[in-house]
Amino acid sequence: MVYSESPAGRGAAVVVETQCPFCSVQCKMTVAEEEKSIPGQFRAKYKVEGIPNLASEGRVCVKGMNAHQHAAHSQRLLHPLIRSNGELVPCSWDEAMAVISERFQAISEKYGPDANAVYGGGSLTNETAYLLGKFARVALGTRYIDYNGRFCMSAAASAGSKTFGIDRGLTFRLSDIPHARCIVLAGTNIAECQPTLLPYFNQAKENGATIIVIDPRRTATAAIADMHLAIRPGTDAMLADAMLKIIVDEGLLDEGFVQARTTGYEELKTYLDSFDLSRAADLCGLDVELIREAAVSYAMADTGMVLTARGVEQQTDGHLAVRRYLNLVLATGKIGREGCGYGAITGQGNGQGGREHGQKADQLPGYRSIENEEDRAYIASVWGVKPSSLPGKGVSAYEMMELIHEGEIKSLFVMGSNPVVSNPNAGLVEEGLNHLDFLVVADMFMSETARFADLVLPVTSYMENEGTLTNLEGLVLLRKAAREAPGEALHDWMILCSIADRLGKGEYFDFHEPEEIFNELRLASKGGIADYFGITYDRLRRDEGVYWPCPSEEESGTGLLFRQSFAHPDGKAVFSVMPGNPWVGVSEEYPLILTNGRVLSHYLTGVQTRRSPSLLARELENFVEIHPITARRYRIRDGEWVEIVSEHGRFTVRSRIKEHIREDTLFVPMHWGGVQNVNHATRPELDPFCKMPGFKTAAVRIRSLRQW
Repeated sequence: MVYSESPAGRGAAVVVETQCPFCSVQCKMTVAEEEKSIPGQFRAKYKVEGIPNLASEGRVCVKGMNAHQHAAHSQRLLHPLIRSNGELVPCSWDEAMAVISERFQAISEKYGPDANAVYGGGSLTNETAYLLGKFARVALGTRYIDYNGRFCMSAAASAGSKTFGIDRGLTFRLSDIPHARCIVLAGTNIAECQPTLLPYFNQAKENGATIIVIDPRRTATAAIADMHLAIRPGTDAMLADAMLKIIVDEGLLDEGFVQARTTGYEELKTYLDSFDLSRAADLCGLDVELIREAAVSYAMADTGMVLTARGVEQQTDGHLAVRRYLNLVLATGKIGREGCGYGAITGQGNGQGGREHGQKADQLPGYRSIENEEDRAYIASVWGVKPSSLPGKGVSAYEMMELIHEGEIKSLFVMGSNPVVSNPNAGLVEEGLNHLDFLVVADMFMSETARFADLVLPVTSYMENEGTLTNLEGLVLLRKAAREAPGEALHDWMILCSIADRLGKGEYFDFHEPEEIFNELRLASKGGIADYFGITYDRLRRDEGVYWPCPSEEESGTGLLFRQSFAHPDGKAVFSVMPGNPWVGVSEEYPLILTNGRVLSHYLTGVQTRRSPSLLARELENFVEIHPITARRYRIRDGEWVEIVSEHGRFTVRSRIKEHIREDTLFVPMHWGGVQNVNHATRPELDPFCKMPGFKTAAVRIRSLRQW
């Protein structure tokens, strides 16, 4: 914290160095809070400025510029709330902790420890994510823990692990992007989701790069593209296969790289020999020659990158779709050198670190497997428990909602997430939470999920809670905090330690500051795939950040992966040969494809951004984008309320008639709950490999709500 003199008549300005709480870039910034007296009131004035850093180079987007507005909002939860006579009323922390420990223990004794479950979030710090996994397995003894990152990165994570032997958002550094001569952006709208990264791609264009955007909408990102492939949602795997067939048939394969550094190509070649290119183009809704132009441009470029995001990944074949794009990378040898590689554009602020250290149902810290006996033994030794005491693998986030609905899970502890809005098939989720024996929600605001809770616990914001986060390129950053917690709000990690102590497990959670937790995390990650052992708070205070893996304090960390070998035991990457099937779920009753996504001014379920007046003013309510021809067919006028219905549910939004979307596709943002929640209509089917829901493909119909 830095204090500086302020203009006459005003108090001292408090300048807090922090970083944006929103997307995976994690831009560094200062927030100057200046209090001034106004007749009859006391008001704070804020000024936000970017700090030069490795990721955003000092840029801050509109969300970061206004993030302080939710941190200082009058609707912040300031005291614990307990349900009494159907209403949530204030209570003391002592009462809240007593009730939590009593209810968790009673449920465990009656139904077994697995009747309790934990649901985390990809915006929690590494310290809290690590502690949450330990809390579930040591304090509660339950195998049921997962987090909202399951809906963000699971397809890319599982695909990267199978292909490369390691999962890290970017295999390259952000600073490598301008050196790429061809960039494929598949299912990612960087201009709105990670806008501070856009200058890297603009610089690549200035250097002569060809940019190819694959998206059913002509987004702000597509506006900078040399080629826009307006793909039919659900056919990404088919498109990638089509591009690869063209590359192979036209002799553009990097045979030396394929032979020396990969396995599985011959099987893939057999599959491609019988691949019907014309049929694939027809299913994708694209012209064969446009696909050919894109494939040849990427293959012939000296350097190139492929980046995917939720448009490709949030599908029931998302794992295979990403692996198909990775086939393109391997076939052309464009990885492990400057200007080359694959990148999964992480969505949440700590989507990368949040999945590395124990929040996922199948993982232990350091990206270890909970089903591997050596991994279990090592983590048990760090935690000071017996390996046999650690529960086994649980289920994915949505599958936990199903178990809640079925009554198998009786209590749920939610921290840093809003599952009522973020899960598919939202109606089932609401019904399940409403019938839980006990629901605890830790949040800054009264979210849609918190309204169902028996206890609501107030937590601190990004400006108040210190800790580390790992951005999309695998750079571990220290977020400083210097603002006092409002009211009785506590840091999330403190809450976990307090509950664990009440449950008689305090000796395993004897932490007094985030750095102590991080030092245990470092040890727990040592020797794992995501090795943080060489990263310390002192290094992070001194340097801008450190890339993982970083096995020792003498090493600088690895920014560009796979220069010499991949992370599989044989050092080779693996082609995917399993054929996939495109989604063709539309019917006469449900003739349109519903897909969802983000808008620039909001984030995730909007709990924070809708408390920012500046951001809310940009988008007050939800909407559906519909093509003019489709709107005429269904007699829909611009700006009127419409109802969108699938076999799973319905929701209501305003219409926006736009030419930049496919005629067979509707686009709805994901940031609103209640009757505007798009997830009332999304489907519950999951990817068999990673359990990612098919958010991007639901068959729906639409009608105007205008009174005729």
